[in-house]
Amino acid sequence: MESYDRLDAEFYDHYQIGLEGDVEFYVERATKAGGPVLELGCGTGRIAIPVARAGVEIVGLDRAPSMLAVARAKIAGLPREIRRRIELVEADMRTFALGRRFALVMIPYRAFLHMLTVEDQRACLRTVREHLAGDGRLVLNLFDPNVTVIAARLGAGAGMLRYARSFVHPASRRRVLVWEAWQYDPVRQLVDGHFMFDELDAAGTVTTRHASPLTLRWIYQYEMRHLLELEGLAVEALYGDFRGGAFRQGGEQVWVARRR
Repeated sequence: MESYDRLDAEFYDHYQIGLEGDVEFYVERATKAGGPVLELGCGTGRIAIPVARAGVEIVGLDRAPSMLAVARAKIAGLPREIRRRIELVEADMRTFALGRRFALVMIPYRAFLHMLTVEDQRACLRTVREHLAGDGRLVLNLFDPNVTVIAARLGAGAGMLRYARSFVHPASRRRVLVWEAWQYDPVRQLVDGHFMFDELDAAGTVTTRHASPLTLRWIYQYEMRHLLELEGLAVEALYGDFRGGAFRQGGEQVWVARRR
């Protein structure tokens, strides 16, 4: 975990496109908070840049240098008044110390699930609380584990690579096929993802192949509520989507919490 980096950073924006309505949700929350905003797991700036475009000062934090490099390249092409609202920091979301407090801390796109132990989860939330202003809010989203789906994927064929999608390589303009496989450990609540990227030439022959792993620890909603409360954060809301809909098992957990 300490040597973490994203080997697929150059491809990331082309096959990880977020969740329906998530950008608008986080931009609205940031605008309402008024800034400054801290985003943990900011990656390539998919959400940080729209927040800055909306006129809000934001600090984006990530521990993957390759992802931050993509974000910096995108930010470099923005107008100066937008660039000056964005600061990027390479740090660990469990242990960062920025010496300032924020009106809003957000952890979009299930980035909190990179915390693979209870100790990691609590350390992250503890550090978040230390960086929240007195009336500040934490907003984050997680997928809610669907036990029926997980059970079905424990059988024959578990962990086999399957075609997922394709995209055009941003540099070579060649077609890239994305293959993925998922393995579930219901005892430790871990899911291991394996991504394979095959770049094709004009004849359809694979010219290069890149592999990228991913491990997440899923969290049940009552468990997440307990984690927040343990670290001095009071739950204000739990939604099931980015429109404020009711929570439903197997969907999305969208949490809003404040300092206690």
